[in-house]
Amino acid sequence: MDWRKVFFVFFTLMSLTSTAGFLFEHSGTALFIAASLNIISTISKIGVRNLLAAELLAGSFVADLHLIPAFIYLEVYNNLDWAVALAIGGVIANAFSISLVLIESSKTREEY
Repeated sequence: MDWRKVFFVFFTLMSLTSTAGFLFEHSGTALFIAASLNIISTISKIGVRNLLAAELLAGSFVADLHLIPAFIYLEVYNNLDWAVALAIGGVIANAFSISLVLIESSKTREEY
């Protein structure tokens, strides 16, 4: 088992579910946690060498570039509409990353 892959998939899923939690209950804390988890996920994807590594990292960067400004719009500008719109983009980017992980997992074979 590749523990590095477990690590970044875990944090990607946690970011996705935390962002979905923010969409349910609009809380700055939930959005901060989602963005923080996504940054950890992005850092853990750096240096990964697999079939879809570039796409995984790009998807994570896209989620970062949605969640961080969403937090700024919510906390600094107090604009909930923009924060929710950007968070939805983060959800889509993380869902894209999870779908890439599923595709990659179906294409690779681990021999035991």
